[in-house]
Amino acid sequence: MIKKPYLLFLGDAHDQLAVKVAKGIRDWRPEDALGQLRLPGCQADLGLPDMTIEEALKAGAQTMIIGVANRGGTISESWKEVMIKALESGLDLASGLHNMMRDDPLLVAAAKKNGRKLIDVRRPKENYPIADGEKRSGKRCLTVGTDCSVGKMYTGMAMDAEMKKRNMKVSFRATGQTGILITGSGIPLDAIPADFMAGAVEWVSPGNDPDHWDLIEGQGSLFHVSFSGVTLALIHGGQPDALVICHEPTRKHMRGLPNFELPTLEAVRDLSLQTAKLANPNCKVVGVAVNTESLNDEEREAYLADVENRMGLPAVDPYLHGAGRIVDELEKI
Repeated sequence: MIKKPYLLFLGDAHDQLAVKVAKGIRDWRPEDALGQLRLPGCQADLGLPDMTIEEALKAGAQTMIIGVANRGGTISESWKEVMIKALESGLDLASGLHNMMRDDPLLVAAAKKNGRKLIDVRRPKENYPIADGEKRSGKRCLTVGTDCSVGKMYTGMAMDAEMKKRNMKVSFRATGQTGILITGSGIPLDAIPADFMAGAVEWVSPGNDPDHWDLIEGQGSLFHVSFSGVTLALIHGGQPDALVICHEPTRKHMRGLPNFELPTLEAVRDLSLQTAKLANPNCKVVGVAVNTESLNDEEREAYLADVENRMGLPAVDPYLHGAGRIVDELEKI
């Protein structure tokens, strides 16, 4: 168990997207987010109180969360001094990076000396099976994206909140570090050997009541050459009955790949359905979730209306407006 509440460490992040882990915790578990700790040069700001380690401890913090999700998931050498100080001062450390804190001798020594915990949530804890494709009971919805970091987890969380309001049977199934840190359970899918990824998705979304929905957190994009494999594992292992397409309309290119343009919503719909129908021939797309944070009110309204007209599907910003109209479509399945 990760002790709460948290001090969110933003390090020297170069933009807001780089702190999506911390942002997810702030937005979905605000009661656990006491403040942020930023190093010189940090370009991200969550609007939380800036705190030193001492101030966070006085406020009651129990754990410092490494809230950065950088390319490659590495622990920067420039963070080490602060991380060790946190351990020496009485805070546990939790991280969702690919680099494991438990493999760093300095962090291990500091944790042991001070009786603190190093919690690596991106470490597989089960022996996952190879997928068998057997049909499972219950219903499943998967979020798929035009790119990485476009709001797939946010969409699932918004749908989960709406479905619980309606007293529907629902479980949010986290598949990445942020979802695991928010909900306390799930699978670190991109840290699982490739042969077992689809089987891990089957494992995290087992058979259930016929009217129970699993909302499976999407990862990557079928069109992102770096991360398409994890997306395909989710589609095949998840056997989704429904897909929600997630998009951020101001992107100029795929994240981290300046020579690759974003696919159209239609292309994502068509390829996602083609691959999904292998595992579930009845799969359908039920809505489009658009992250409109970078648009003004007029631009937002016009963009959503255009998407809805083009796609013939409800188009919403689920974080701003709620996911009610998408959940309406799930209730028809």
